[in-house]
Parts: sequence; C-alpha cells; structure tokens
Amino acid sequence: MDVLWKSLLGGLVTALIVLASKKGDILPGILPLAPTFAIIALLAVGSKGDPAGLRMACLAGVKTVPAYLAFLSVCWAMAGKADYRLIIFGGVAAWLALVLAMFYGPRLL
Repeated sequence: MDVLWKSLLGGLVTALIVLASKKGDILPGILPLAPTFAIIALLAVGSKGDPAGLRMACLAGVKTVPAYLAFLSVCWAMAGKADYRLIIFGGVAAWLALVLAMFYGPRLL
C-alpha cells in the first residue's frame, strides 16, 4: 500500500505538469521544483526509523542540486538548436555525468 501512495503522488505531479503545459510555459517549469520525489524518497528512508539515514538521504538530495542546474543549463543552451528530445537527452547526460563525478569522483582520488 505504501508504494501505491508514492506512485499516486508522482502521477499527480506528472498530471499537473502536463495540464499546466496547456496553459503556458512557466508553471510547468516551476512544478518540478516541488519536492515530490524528495518526499517519496524521504518517506521510504524515514520509514526505517533511522534519523542518521534520513539525514544522509537529505544530504544526498542537496548534492544533486548542481546536477539539476547543469541539466537545466544544457537544455536552455541547446533550445532552438536541436530537436527537443535530443536536448532533453543532452541535459540528462550532463546531469548523469555530474552526479557520477560528485558521488564517485572523491572515491577515486
């Protein structure tokens, strides 16, 4: 049942983004900033009852902010230069490269 509630929350935000995109372009860009997936992640980790684990999950989320900014920056910079699907793929590639570098880079040093 726990998974059902989390999937409903994610589906609701997805539906809101799609509906908002029919009304304009700003609100769909703002809605992903709502901490929907962070809430789902923290619910999953917090249900274990370990405050240290919850803090670690929060810190991991904070570390992804630069990667999210890289994703948006690549998408913004490529807008009008390629198909939107390629632009999103490029943004995801930049996000993934930065996340991997942030999380695994220090271990390699």
